[in-house]
Amino acid sequence: MPTSLELAAHLDVIRSAGALLADHAATAGLDASVPTCPDWTVADLVAHQGMVHRWAAWQFHQQGAEPDDHTDYLREIPRPRLLEWYAEGVRDLLTTLESAPDDAEAMVFLNDAPPPRRFWARRQAFETTIHSVDALSARLGRVPVAAEVALDSAVALDGIDEIVSGFVTRHDAQWDRANPVTLSIAPDDAARAWTLTIAERIVTEPMRANYPDATFAGTAAQLLLGLWNRGAEITVRGQADVLDLWRERSRISWS
Repeated sequence: MPTSLELAAHLDVIRSAGALLADHAATAGLDASVPTCPDWTVADLVAHQGMVHRWAAWQFHQQGAEPDDHTDYLREIPRPRLLEWYAEGVRDLLTTLESAPDDAEAMVFLNDAPPPRRFWARRQAFETTIHSVDALSARLGRVPVAAEVALDSAVALDGIDEIVSGFVTRHDAQWDRANPVTLSIAPDDAARAWTLTIAERIVTEPMRANYPDATFAGTAAQLLLGLWNRGAEITVRGQADVLDLWRERSRISWS
């Protein structure tokens, strides 16, 4: 699964999205609810993302205990220090990825993944981006629209590719395969598209289907947020219930 962004671009996304998450969280307040993650407060969100950053870095140095549940950190880290602790995790992750050799060995967990250093830079770029959107939702008190997220189209396209090439094909068993569906994901603002054939297994091709059962359209940013169940700006052409299927089945895997 080759990435369309270089390593430096993914690191820049981690850096900028990490700062945005902290800023939105500080403005919303740690006790605020998170509309895009209804069971969480902002404190839960910050602790979760801080745990995931440490878990990603741990894959390369594996010193000390492997980070586990974010609730452990909520018990251990004084609340006034939670955002500082989170920022330390962002810095350590960036340092780890910047200093790791290209052939560094580490676990990866998506289908057709790039080498570990590239995999984790990409994965954490989009993990942090999506959770920065969650923090923005807490700040706004509602689900944001793509224009408020100001997500670069090239970044969003790479994020879409990660979902449809790595995540979706990994979770075939979560989908209803009794009625095969051909789905095109076609951004309005880019000459790029993907076709998903959902049958006995899910196969993704980097092209637009001629006669799909359904097409998901919108800007790349709108599609990325909608595919992650963080927005409602996807336009469906064809079988409208395919979007409902996506929301239901994908939420099982990556809510």
